[in-house]
Amino acid sequence: MNHSLSTIVIACSIALGLAGCQSFAPTPKPVATPSPAPSTMPVSLVQPMVERRASIVSTGYAVISVQGDKAAAPQQRLLAIRAARIDAYRGLVEQVYGLYLDSTTTIAEMMIKSDSFRTRVEGVIYGATLTSITPVNNDTYEVTLTLDSAAVNDLRALYLEQLASKRR
Repeated sequence: MNHSLSTIVIACSIALGLAGCQSFAPTPKPVATPSPAPSTMPVSLVQPMVERRASIVSTGYAVISVQGDKAAAPQQRLLAIRAARIDAYRGLVEQVYGLYLDSTTTIAEMMIKSDSFRTRVEGVIYGATLTSITPVNNDTYEVTLTLDSAAVNDLRALYLEQLASKRR
């Protein structure tokens, strides 16, 4: 397994572990170790890491009152819905492509002096269905998006093809 492919596998594993906000509990499945042909290798590495299900779901949240001080109340609600939708898309990207996590810990005199984490997600999502827009209370909106498993597989295959073409 080369370095960049192992980085992808590690990033996906971390993302799955950090997806605690989602109701997601993958069941371990045995992974075949024979070296497959290059055209099938990316798919065989990614599919066992993800629980097979009909679709994935992501929920995003946004607070109405922080959506621009000068905006009128109806405009603030629309902006909150938009922000919650973008947050839900970010959740889909995490589930499809994984989460890049960069962590630094500084230890001095056998004590942790600092511990910092940075995360980054990047990817393309298409085919997501807006499932619901719900006011949670007087100041928050919740937006739920659903992505069909066929679209997830297409997105992952496209991503892995792009990675393979960059290596050439």
